[in-house]
Amino acid sequence: MTDLVGQYFDAAVAHLQRVRDEEAAGIDAAAELLAAAVAEGRRIFAFGAGHSSLAAQDVVYRAGGLVVVNLLNVPGMTGVNVMPAPLGSALERVSGLATATLDLTPATAGDLLFLISLSGRQVMPVELARHARARGMSVVGVTSLAYPGAVGSNHPSGTYLKDNCDVVLDSKIAVGDGELSCPGAETTFGSVSTIVTSALMQAVVASAVGKLAGRGITPPLFRSGNVDGGTEWNAKVMADNRERIYYAF
Repeated sequence: MTDLVGQYFDAAVAHLQRVRDEEAAGIDAAAELLAAAVAEGRRIFAFGAGHSSLAAQDVVYRAGGLVVVNLLNVPGMTGVNVMPAPLGSALERVSGLATATLDLTPATAGDLLFLISLSGRQVMPVELARHARARGMSVVGVTSLAYPGAVGSNHPSGTYLKDNCDVVLDSKIAVGDGELSCPGAETTFGSVSTIVTSALMQAVVASAVGKLAGRGITPPLFRSGNVDGGTEWNAKVMADNRERIYYAF
């Protein structure tokens, strides 16, 4: 193991430990919203632009995940598959795209949106959070509070994602999203933001599952399709919850 490899794992572990210790209250608050949304038959969505979409996708249609969590798929924004790739970054600055997309979903007042943006400064996450709340939805933001104040907001309001949420989970990621440096490299590298934001999202789901089970409500969970009976289980649980899932049928 090279020194840089060790440094990277140390940075990732330190970040995970920090968010575990410092974001416990926020994780619990977000889990309460999620558990309530599941129990009350609400619609649940997750969104992230670019690489932030990875943490959103990690809680949608996967083994051990809640069946009723849906990916909010904004064209050109979800992932890095758009060509040319810089177009996705440019679309984050386009006003109206977020509101138009949300308006074309079945989302209504009382529903829940998880919104992931590392910096929280671009038009897309701010506009989406503001519009969702204006429509009566609850918003959980996963972002880094190191960015506001260090970088300017690109939204006309001058606000950041953190300013437009019901619950904020702070990933603690430093500005620049690089944990490592070395001679000959002209910028930092070694991002841990995907690891940390995915862990935050999975922690919220885990806590919500425990809350539901503790209240005598069976959490609607996927099984792995790679174990015997998993495919049949998943087909049944999706059919049982078909009115609240939008990635199938």
